Amino acid sequence: MRKKELKLVVTFHTTADAMAMEKACKVRQVPGRLIPVPRAISAGCGLSWCSDIEEQEKLLGIMQEIEIEREAIHECMV
Repeated sequence: MRKKELKLVVTFHTTADAMAMEKACKVRQVPGRLIPVPRAISAGCGLSWCSDIEEQEKLLGIMQEIEIEREAIHECMV
């Protein structure tokens, strides 16, 4: 079992936005992964992007650049 760490979790209104985020981050080599939305968070779709907290500015830039709409950004143990 993976050790839980404090991570940045970005939630989305749609699965399409979550998938677009994954693709954009992989192309730009920004570390992270798609995960099911943690139970402590309520979100529109069931997927979220999980990354290190230090990546927040990069992620915000990517979302603005390719017009991905986020629902919320959380810091939580994942």
